[in-house]
Amino acid sequence: MMNTVGIDKMSFFVPPYFLEMDELASARQVEPAKLHIGIGQDQMAVSPASQDIVTLAANAAADILTEADKAAIDMVIVGTESSIDESKASAVIVHGLLDIQPFARSIEIKEACYGATAGLQLAKNHVQQHPDRKVLVIASDIAKYGLASGGEPTQGAGAVAMLVSANPSLLALHNDEVSLSQDIYDFWRPTGQTYPSVDGKFSNETYINAFARVWEEYKTRTNLDFQDFSALAFHTPYTKMGKKALLPVLEGHADQERLMSRYEEGIVYNRRVGNLYTGSLYLSLLSLLENSRALSAGDRLGLFSYGSGTVAEFYSAELMPGFEQALLTEKHQAMLENREALDISAYEAMFSETLDLEQEKSFQDQTPFSVCEIKDGIRHYKK
Repeated sequence: MMNTVGIDKMSFFVPPYFLEMDELASARQVEPAKLHIGIGQDQMAVSPASQDIVTLAANAAADILTEADKAAIDMVIVGTESSIDESKASAVIVHGLLDIQPFARSIEIKEACYGATAGLQLAKNHVQQHPDRKVLVIASDIAKYGLASGGEPTQGAGAVAMLVSANPSLLALHNDEVSLSQDIYDFWRPTGQTYPSVDGKFSNETYINAFARVWEEYKTRTNLDFQDFSALAFHTPYTKMGKKALLPVLEGHADQERLMSRYEEGIVYNRRVGNLYTGSLYLSLLSLLENSRALSAGDRLGLFSYGSGTVAEFYSAELMPGFEQALLTEKHQAMLENREALDISAYEAMFSETLDLEQEKSFQDQTPFSVCEIKDGIRHYKK
């Protein structure tokens, strides 16, 4: 398909540590089923102090970029709600760590978990105007709610990187997005507040209602319905959330069993990682592509993005011929398998360690990109 714009390559990265939900359930004296079935989580990625959104982003993107890609990229976009600086964009640092050609625009986008989708739409529009150029979009976040907090089982950390180009190898992005904005306080974190404020029940209701409204508007504008989609992927702060939104709309539909089977394939990775905030939808998309055997070139996929506060969006994409060859399935699955399991005391110690820019400190971290030292109030990175 000539002049098509979309995702040419995708990869994700998570820290090399995780906590089993059984371990957390035992420590917090809750039934394991409440975590495995009630919210749909089996493991939680845990990030050490030497990893932040910059290093997570660089580690995710390094796997998909060739020297030719770095020469063609003229925009780097990081979507995050875990920003490390109130002024400087994390994308500027990522741009330097990855040795992308200097004449590029580097920006950070924030709107809770929706930011990366805004970045992806901006990238699509840019490449449509400049088909010889490419845009790197990265969703990078560390989700923390506090030890023994209500949101603790839905924590996580990691990044998803996407290279947007003309004539993509993986997915063509359609120009059919429908967005919804509502000024609602379901989840928020004022400047200077360490952990977010959450109205859990209201947040769930808002998510469910946002999907229902956006889906109805999408159907009205496009004349498409469930039968036109091979699969749907959702933002998944925990894997049961997307199911809570989809089932009320899908129940009794002829395509319910088929689409719910694809949904389960799309949460295989998320069950093992936890909440990636801006990256949750795109980790679910990768999980779908790398775990399903029911997808074929030409299939239309639907994607629902949601950011508390709120902005929601539904759009679609088409699988490209030979998309399987553009995936890094074995590498991703090996990364998940080779992580180190933490016991509860090691997890709590790692969770509680923070970076103090007032104190000089060095770190030893074997991942390709990491924080190597704090000096003169600045984070210095190992390349």
